Amino acid sequence: MNFLPVVVSNPFVDRFNEGGPFFMSLILICLLLALFFVVMGFVNLNKDVLKSKKMTRLASDVSILGLVFGFLGSTIGMIAAFDALEAIGDISNGMMAAGLKVAFLTTVFGCITFIIPRIGIIILRAMQKS
Repeated sequence: MNFLPVVVSNPFVDRFNEGGPFFMSLILICLLLALFFVVMGFVNLNKDVLKSKKMTRLASDVSILGLVFGFLGSTIGMIAAFDALEAIGDISNGMMAAGLKVAFLTTVFGCITFIIPRIGIIILRAMQKS
């Protein structure tokens, strides 16, 4: 079975590419690293508490970095959109809305990158204290 058509026509892949592959890739790397650190924190919970706490801090820092990358990508996208608006002069409301949608895709992905690991971090910290 060939999975390439499923991946290429996936709406998540389309949104990823619309948001700009550079910043979206950086945010995805932060998400994967944060999830890795959360899992390693759970693995080391009973073995080595200090290492578990270190993994929790790393997950927290990386998730915040993903959030910041999202806001930075959104800000740069907005600047580019306003530069294009300035160059064209008159623009339709639909084109402006499409530009704003694309600019906010990195912010949404950055927020997801912050929220998902944060849930694991909260659970991990509760288990570390008990």
